[in-house]
Amino acid sequence: MKNESINISSGNMTFPAYLAVPVAEGKWPGVVMIHSFNGLQPGYMTLADQFASEGYVVIAPQWQNFNRTPSDETVGRLIEDCSAFLKERADVDAEMLGLTGFCAGGRYTMLFLPQMDFQSGVAFYGFPYSGGFLNESRPADFISQLNDSLLIIHGTYDVPIKVSDIYRYAEELNATGKYFELKVYQGEPHGFMIKDGQLSESFAAKDAFWQMVSFFDRTLK
Repeated sequence: MKNESINISSGNMTFPAYLAVPVAEGKWPGVVMIHSFNGLQPGYMTLADQFASEGYVVIAPQWQNFNRTPSDETVGRLIEDCSAFLKERADVDAEMLGLTGFCAGGRYTMLFLPQMDFQSGVAFYGFPYSGGFLNESRPADFISQLNDSLLIIHGTYDVPIKVSDIYRYAEELNATGKYFELKVYQGEPHGFMIKDGQLSESFAAKDAFWQMVSFFDRTLK
């Protein structure tokens, strides 16, 4: 894989982003990756690199560049602009786009997957019943609009968003016939993919990465 830092224009602002792509020629699925509330830490860039090595073009925008707690409209527009950027690339199959995110990014995945032109998504320890920083829309309110496959990844020791709320969200998805998969790691806390800013070497983190890649392999490729 190869990587570079780029800029994404969104609205009247320019956001830095990290781009990782496979070296081999071809058309690959594209993925927009949304980092947690703690910013685009080095671990997310390592994650993007590993993702690209599996045959994906990955863009990870720094959505907190202007405001640590931006509106959903600002982040949603940035995600759409990142998606448009991927669609315009010669090495991306525009019909195979995925969305993934962690913590606040997990909420954005749950919130925008039903509203945007993606084929599938993976939400890591997201917040289905939170209105976000400005008490706006809850992801659970858009379940009826969800037509894409969704993988939810969570830990049983998560404090900010209890696993019971994830089970509740899963029940609501199931009641409306929406396709989803749920992977729960016993004993894992919130944010278990990143430890001290770096990609964790724990079994749960390694397995969750494999779960994400295999899910996108099945739903995108």
